[in-house]
Amino acid sequence: MDSVQHFSSPDRAISLISGQYQSFEFERHYHLDYHFGLITKGQQQFVCAGERYHVGPGDVVVMPPDTLHDGRSMAHSGYHSHVFSIEPEWFDHFLSESNIRSGLGFKSIVLNDSNVFTLLRRTHLALRSGELSQLAQDCLPYESFSAVVSKYGQTKRLEERRIGRVTLEMLRDFLMAHLADSVHLHQLAELCQLTPTQFQRHFKASVGMTPYAWFTRLRLEQAMKLLKTNLSSTEVAHQVGFYDQAHFSKSFKHTFGLTPSQVR
Repeated sequence: MDSVQHFSSPDRAISLISGQYQSFEFERHYHLDYHFGLITKGQQQFVCAGERYHVGPGDVVVMPPDTLHDGRSMAHSGYHSHVFSIEPEWFDHFLSESNIRSGLGFKSIVLNDSNVFTLLRRTHLALRSGELSQLAQDCLPYESFSAVVSKYGQTKRLEERRIGRVTLEMLRDFLMAHLADSVHLHQLAELCQLTPTQFQRHFKASVGMTPYAWFTRLRLEQAMKLLKTNLSSTEVAHQVGFYDQAHFSKSFKHTFGLTPSQVR
């Protein structure tokens, strides 16, 4: 049986996810945040950057922002995971205090380190418990991820992916400013100084998704963040460009494995 829970943490830049997945499969997608997934039971498989990975209990999966990947269970019994979703800006202090200058990357997508796994699992459970003092809530994430970054963090050369005359980051900023609008293909093509056909071809080659799928994911990622601020599902749907509530709920559940009303 599939069961997914999303939790807000004391730090708004950090969200917590706990899920049991059997039949639910993650189609190829990306995240706006860093995701650190702890496999606590069962076996998961996923494809990332053309490589197939198999992970099981004790493995930590590190998925940086904008990294295309999928995910599914390897057996009918499914798998269970705890996930940290952390906004990229949260790691800025680690960059400023280390020799990592261009960007934060990690040495591997899969970390097989029992000490790191145990540390992060304890942190995940503690932040969800509601039994920590305020100071402990503030300090614990930094203490835990400081250990991970110091051991596995590394310089990541920031690559500017360009679609015509515009970087992917600039294109995302444009779409984030127009989440509630009806965006047309010719608008994006003109922004990049390409024809619509050129734009679609260049975008798919660079990003690995169609512009429509990428924009839809962007809307749903933002919807998840807004739902955690206690806005109503209806208000969130309108803010991210879904004017049919049923369509929004269906798309959200298809993407995250739970309905908007189940997010807390």
